[in-house]
Formats: sequence, structure tokens, C-alpha cells
Amino acid sequence: MSQQRIYEVSEVNQYIKELLDAAPGLNDIQIRGELSNYKIYPSGHHYFTLKDSQGAMRCVMFKGAAMKLRFRPENGMKVVASGRISVFPRDGAYQLYCTQLSADGIGDLYVAFEQLKQRLYEEGLFDSAHKKPLPRYPQRIAIVTSGAGAAVHDMIRILRRRYPLAKILLLPVRVQGAEAPPEIVGAIRYANRWQLADVLITGRGGGSIEDLWAFNDERVARAIYESEIPVISAVGHEPDVTIADFVADQRASTPSNAAEIAVPDMVELQRMLQECRSRMLQGQLHRMERMEQKLKQLAEKRVLTNPVAYLDDRKLQLDYMQQRLLGIAQRTLEQDKQRFIRTTTALDALSPLKVLSRGYAMAQTADGTVLRSSEQVESGERIRVQLGQGSLSCTVDGKE
Repeated sequence: MSQQRIYEVSEVNQYIKELLDAAPGLNDIQIRGELSNYKIYPSGHHYFTLKDSQGAMRCVMFKGAAMKLRFRPENGMKVVASGRISVFPRDGAYQLYCTQLSADGIGDLYVAFEQLKQRLYEEGLFDSAHKKPLPRYPQRIAIVTSGAGAAVHDMIRILRRRYPLAKILLLPVRVQGAEAPPEIVGAIRYANRWQLADVLITGRGGGSIEDLWAFNDERVARAIYESEIPVISAVGHEPDVTIADFVADQRASTPSNAAEIAVPDMVELQRMLQECRSRMLQGQLHRMERMEQKLKQLAEKRVLTNPVAYLDDRKLQLDYMQQRLLGIAQRTLEQDKQRFIRTTTALDALSPLKVLSRGYAMAQTADGTVLRSSEQVESGERIRVQLGQGSLSCTVDGKE
């Protein structure tokens, strides 16, 4: 009886790994599930678990494959993972070596668009308070777009037709591919650094979401937000919406519409100026008519037709005022005279001289004090007696 061979753990793990690697159905497999425990290590490798209602599977996506992701995987997201199933010999556990990850049911670019849109919205990049008004009469307009596309020719044609006074500056960039975002960002920052324009238009013609993706790039969005020059976003056709549209100060439905928004219509301006001119002339005519009518009324006044009559009127007024003043003065004088008589009569009735005239006398001491009592003088003292007519100097012989 032969002895059964005993294997090392690493040998068994390696054997199973070789079996799985040799299985055709496991070398290129797609698995649908929900992301869980998603972690990104400093090495750049992504580790996560793919699960459904009945099971779970460990997965790893190495840095090279992870750099190609066009959206940010999040826990709970439904995805389809592509890759191969193998065993990591050290742990003896099988796992999916993921080479591609896509959102289940919707495209990767749509997921990436919604994620960036939500993040920038929360940061306030779409806030209307940060949007700058467009200048009403721009003198310089910078266009950041492809120099070879039909969109730039349409914009230039419309700008020159509507407002030939403005100077147009083209900053040609690529608007598609991996090189497009940094070129667009560089052109926007260059225009701001040297203050090349009063308003800036950036965009391109229509296309698929992949074609328009440069204007969904976060770098482009932040460059537009940081621009001191007002920016008009003109990407694709009217149904097309990009992140640049949300961040820009003004969104245009098409590049042609951007040119119409950027400048006023010269024909309309001329019409407005003509209307203003007509209103000004009409206003001046009305004003001159009113002044002429007023002048005519003044010319017909009596003071101008007969200047002497004016003086005669003033003389009559002067005589009338003189008579009034004299009448007032006489009445005032008479009132004062009557008041004086009444006051004099009242004072005369109270005068001590009036009493003396009836036979009474008033005795006074030498210093003029009126004597009311014999106690005020002594015998031998001289007093003065005032009579109705004249006075007497007397000596007191005695008191009673």
C-alpha cells in the first residue's frame, strides 16, 4: 500500500491558481454586483468587494487600470466588473483581478458627469451670486475654441455682422481628446493674465458626450469660475449640457447664440439712436413752442405795451398806501390822546395837592418825612406845613 502524498499549503494554492488560470471562462469574465468596502491605497491600487444578495467576492484593480476610470466608484454603486479570476497564493483566496469597471445600466461618462456636477454644486461654483454681468458694449471679444471648426467661423461672421466695432481675438485650442482640457484652461488663464478681452466665449460645435467631454473636465470648470473676464459657454447644440454651462457667467444654446448674446445688434442700436434723436428733436420743438407762447404772452402784457401805465399804477398804489398810513396814524394818535387824558384824570384824583386845595395841610419834618403822629417830633423842633397854595415853616411849641 503506497503512502499518500502530503502537500504544502503553498503547493495547493499554486495548483488551484493554475487550474483557475487555465479555465477559459474565468480569464475574461464580466460580473454584475454592488460595490462595498471600496478603498484606494497609497500605492494607487483599488481594493473592493463585489456582492449581491447571496454572496460576495474580493476584487482588486491595479493602478494602471484604475487610472482609466472615468468616474469615481462609491460604496453601494451598481457596477459591472470585467477581468479574470485567480488565486493569490499567499492567502489562498480567489479574487477578481479587475481590468475595467463600468456603472450598471448607465454610462461611465454620465456617472462621472453627475458626480462632478454634484461636487461642484456643493462647493458653490454654480452659485448665481458669483456670476458676472456681461458688458453691454464690449470692445474686445476673445474666442477659445478650435480654429478649424465650423463653430468659430459662424461666431466670427455673426459678431462682425452684428457689432463690427468690436475687436475679435481667436485663441485656438483643441476641443477634443486628452490634450483639450489643459489647452482650454491655458487659453482662459492667458486671456485673464493679459486682460485681452472684455468678454470671453469658449465652446465648440455639437457631438457625442465623448466629443464634448473636455468641457466636463474639472480643470476647465475651475478655470471658468476663476476667470475675471465674464465667460459665455457655447458647447454643442441646445439639448447638450456640460459642466462649463453651469459654471459660466452666461450659457448659450449654440456657438451662434453665444455670438448674439456677447454683442448688441448694430442695426438695432442705430434704430434706437434714431428714435432717441427723433424724441430729442420733438422735445426741443415742443420746448421752443412753449417758450414762444410764453414770450408772446409776456409781450402782450400792459407793462411792456405801455411802460408809463405801470408807473401810473404804482403812483395810485403809493397814494392809496399813504392815505391808509395817515388814517392809521391819526387813529393811533387820537387813541393815545384819550388814554393820556384818562390817565391824567386818574392821577389828578389821587394827587395829594388836590386834597390840599380843599383846605387841608400836610406837615413834614425837616428831612421831608410826612408827619402822621405827634410822636414823630419833639417840642422846639422845626417842621414844614404844606398848604394848598404855598407852605409854612413852623416851630413845635407843644404836643397833644
